[in-house]
Amino acid sequence: MDKINVEMETITRAEIDDQKLVYDSSVDHKGRVPLRSSTGVWKASLFIIVIEFSERLSFFGIATSLIMYLTKVIHQDLKTAAKSVNYWTGVTTLMPLLGGFLADAYLGRFSTVLLSSTVYFLGLLLLTMSRVVPSLKSCESELCDKRRNVHEAIFFVAIYLISVGTGGHKPSLESFGADQFDDENPQERRKKMSFFNWWNFGLCCGLLLGVTLIVYVQEHVSWAMADVILTLVMASSIVIFYAGKPVYRYRKTTGSPLTPMLNVLVAAIRKRSLQLPSDPSHLHELPKSETNQKRLLSHTKRLKFLDKAAILDQTQDPRKLATVTNVEEVKLIINMIPIWLTTLPFGICVAQAATFFLKQGFTMNRKIIHNFEIPTASIYALTAVGMIISVAFYDKILVPFLRRTTGNERGITILQRIGIGMIFSVSTMIVAALVESKRLNLVHRNSLEGSSRMSVFWLAPQFLILGIADGFALVGLQEYFYDQIPDSMRSLGIALYLSVIGAANFISSLLITIVDHVTERSGKSWFGKDPNSSRLDYFYWLLAIITAVNLCVYVVVARNYSYKNVHSKATMSVADCDDRKPMV
Repeated sequence: MDKINVEMETITRAEIDDQKLVYDSSVDHKGRVPLRSSTGVWKASLFIIVIEFSERLSFFGIATSLIMYLTKVIHQDLKTAAKSVNYWTGVTTLMPLLGGFLADAYLGRFSTVLLSSTVYFLGLLLLTMSRVVPSLKSCESELCDKRRNVHEAIFFVAIYLISVGTGGHKPSLESFGADQFDDENPQERRKKMSFFNWWNFGLCCGLLLGVTLIVYVQEHVSWAMADVILTLVMASSIVIFYAGKPVYRYRKTTGSPLTPMLNVLVAAIRKRSLQLPSDPSHLHELPKSETNQKRLLSHTKRLKFLDKAAILDQTQDPRKLATVTNVEEVKLIINMIPIWLTTLPFGICVAQAATFFLKQGFTMNRKIIHNFEIPTASIYALTAVGMIISVAFYDKILVPFLRRTTGNERGITILQRIGIGMIFSVSTMIVAALVESKRLNLVHRNSLEGSSRMSVFWLAPQFLILGIADGFALVGLQEYFYDQIPDSMRSLGIALYLSVIGAANFISSLLITIVDHVTERSGKSWFGKDPNSSRLDYFYWLLAIITAVNLCVYVVVARNYSYKNVHSKATMSVADCDDRKPMV
């Protein structure tokens, strides 16, 4: 009886201690097990969202006006400028693959954010200099037909330096923010589900100010003044982010996460002739006491060939033996490939907003009350409005309702959320094609006035619908790649989400080249020197068809997808909870 009482007391003390401390392999800024009450959750995430707001303010302040700058100041034609924007956006969203890998394997997420933010700041500083220093300006006078080569060189170096900064900043910061929530704690797990929604709310606030205030300063004050504002805001946000250091939870790096995965492939090939045991519990797995709080994954029946890597045999060569968790991590990565591929057409639709949509707006009537003319890029703000509306509706109305009706903690699955966004993306391209067809009809009727009498707010529906699509698909992709990736690769997971947009931008450029070549041989190219001499409506119909067909493929892939299955957390003993010694 005394023994039972001692065991019950031990369990009770452990449960109480588990509420005070966070046992999810994270540490505080002194390398100790973090206190739940004074670290992480929203108190830490707010610092992180501030620097994300600053980065998005800078990014969209530059990105949405980039095609205008390239055509008006650098004097590129529409087709070349669209490709330049797609290449830059592609590099910017593919660089996180490298940054995420370095953050997970060697540098750590906090250090990567600080380093990459500094590089980002240097890019903004160089961009400011290209517009302030007389010898680096595009022209000696306000108006000129040809830019200086030195300005073009410095300008492109600056914006690609910003790409490098984004490469470390984006994957590390978002995964660092999600790390502030403990998956094993029910309250914190629910807050984490809301984190991605409110992360995107902060992102949209930065987007809104970037495409309104910053773009207005660019058009009505000067490009240089806008750059000065962005540079100062970024410098301030770096200081604020560093100030939150005592309340953050950190994850220690464990070396390259790719090494154990390569070992699984090598071991599976070497044991290809062995017979799998009928009971999966006979496969090799480390005891929970030896995992250093790493979460273990349950065995799944798919891709059974890889299970052979975990068969116990006579040799104990680590290159010939992997754990079930290592095998399941490789399966997770393989299962992600079809999802990644089938979301690319959605990314191609998103790519049109910062290129052709904006150039259409430039040809339309942008005057509102008292002859005030809104900057072309400011119409992009409606995307953020649509995204804010959809995120708020999803988080505050849809999810609570679906939790009650379905019993699912998320309301709907992550892949269902992405699928809803993809449906909206098809609608976006259909609406865009109809509006562009109407605009071109006006141009053909009156070549002198063109579409200048057509209000730019005819473009509002396609921007709003695209924003709603982003609120479902983009936020869903963020959550999917963070949640389903192996725990040791979460920065790389966010990078994979960004790479969807990056790869889609390159595919969009390739598609423009192919369509231009094919239609030019057939008579007249769909892409002229400007929107009035182009047939962008045909291009939008093509994208709508591609995205609709792809959506059918995505549904099949999503229905056959199996989600990550994590072992439940075992109750810790009091011996494990004694004191907060630094973890090594």
